[in-house]
Amino acid sequence: MGNTAIKMENISKYFGPVVANENVSFEVLEGEIHALLGENGAGKSTLMNMLSGIYTPDTGEIYVRGQKVRFSSPKDAIKMGIGMVSQHFKLVEVHTAAENIIAGGDEKFFLNKKKIYEKLKKITQDYGFEVNLEKPVYEMSVSEKQTIEIIKVLYRGARILILDEPTAVLTPQEGQKLFSILRKMKAQGCAIVIITHKMAEVMEIADRITVLRKGQAVKTLDKDKTNPNELTELMVGRSVNLSIERPETEKVKNVFKVKNLTVRDQEKVKVLDDVSFSVSGGEILGIAGVAGSGQKELCETIAGLMRAESGEIIYNGENILGLDPRKIIDKGISMSFIPEDRLGMGLVASMGMVDNLILKEYYKTPGIFVKRQGAAEKAKELVKLLDIKTPDINTPVKLLSGGNIQKVLVGRELSADLHVLVTAYPVRGLDVNTSYAIYEMLNEQKKKGVAIIYVGEDLDVLLELCDRILVLYEGKVAGIKYSNETTKEELGLLMAGMKEGGISA
Repeated sequence: MGNTAIKMENISKYFGPVVANENVSFEVLEGEIHALLGENGAGKSTLMNMLSGIYTPDTGEIYVRGQKVRFSSPKDAIKMGIGMVSQHFKLVEVHTAAENIIAGGDEKFFLNKKKIYEKLKKITQDYGFEVNLEKPVYEMSVSEKQTIEIIKVLYRGARILILDEPTAVLTPQEGQKLFSILRKMKAQGCAIVIITHKMAEVMEIADRITVLRKGQAVKTLDKDKTNPNELTELMVGRSVNLSIERPETEKVKNVFKVKNLTVRDQEKVKVLDDVSFSVSGGEILGIAGVAGSGQKELCETIAGLMRAESGEIIYNGENILGLDPRKIIDKGISMSFIPEDRLGMGLVASMGMVDNLILKEYYKTPGIFVKRQGAAEKAKELVKLLDIKTPDINTPVKLLSGGNIQKVLVGRELSADLHVLVTAYPVRGLDVNTSYAIYEMLNEQKKKGVAIIYVGEDLDVLLELCDRILVLYEGKVAGIKYSNETTKEELGLLMAGMKEGGISA
């Protein structure tokens, strides 16, 4: 590792009465991958937003390669070679990869197209990016979009890269591909900061780790001289039991069945192909698969948000396929859907917690006046239970951190009176403490006899939490396994389509 790339000294930032960062000192070296670890609301993103010019510190100093700087916009940071890739991508869907990469730069695309393509080709070759520069963004996977965001900051000359939850939306395989690129960047002297909650990734990719807690830097450690238990204790302020309970319950057989379900997307491509399975009340069925294997479409079809070509979805003997979400609720079936896109589909960004809780049930309220008291009480309970960092229960959710937005959505869905729960990636982007609180909430619903479908990406969690695991591969059921009779390696082979899996229906 080389010279100091970034030095932040005694940085503080306040938002009204909220202390985001207080006297934080932080240093990153050239040729280093430095992980910034902490719970939701610990101040990780705020600290990096100051380094990337989005916010200005209230007190403290920032040095880049020994030079004292004061950024008033992201452009100032880019001029100093600092680029940030956030959780929420800022791409124009109808434009191509190349058009998005050069957007906002000084060069005119059509005047310098040959020169620009040569520069882009060199970047992709140097770091090992696989990208089609002519592909429009709306045709891209999440992983491809993230690649474009990274190339965008490198194209503008960034040698200091900040990645906010870079693997939150990636499969394990895509995550490994990203790590390979980051290691090449590190070898070429780039300084890389990763904001993350995923302990396994920290231990795999980081050279050093700085832990933040309640806006303060607790400690910086060499990766080789620490372990997940110590890091978790530093994050939370107490020791945390890193094991997931799998309670035995009285299972009500075949409460929920999916039979021969086939679904096509808008381009008439088959995204689910003859999918069949059942979930008992009091059971958690895990769904595993690489990104794009049909998980999203399965959830949306069950929840009444997507049309099927054929098949049946049976709840207690009645076929509910084709009913919209409200009709499903009107039939007395309480089904919750926690989507992947938390702000796009899950919550109304401009509303606070109370109004987002009311939305779930408002149409059932007689008369024109909505009763807010019950929702306000539930909001206060969730703030306490999931440690949601918000100035007020009526603060618009778009002003909260990504992790806290997820907590609001998951809390709303898991606190409802349920029969069937369909949940897609509920702990994505959440810190370890909150993730375990959510696993406990899922187990509470399981004990109440709820049939739970849990789409997850962490195979270790799926094996610990779920009773059975269904693996999807290219829209088909590759296999269904009892969790206590399979391994992570076997599931990985099923996910890659390299093994036939016996059905435990």
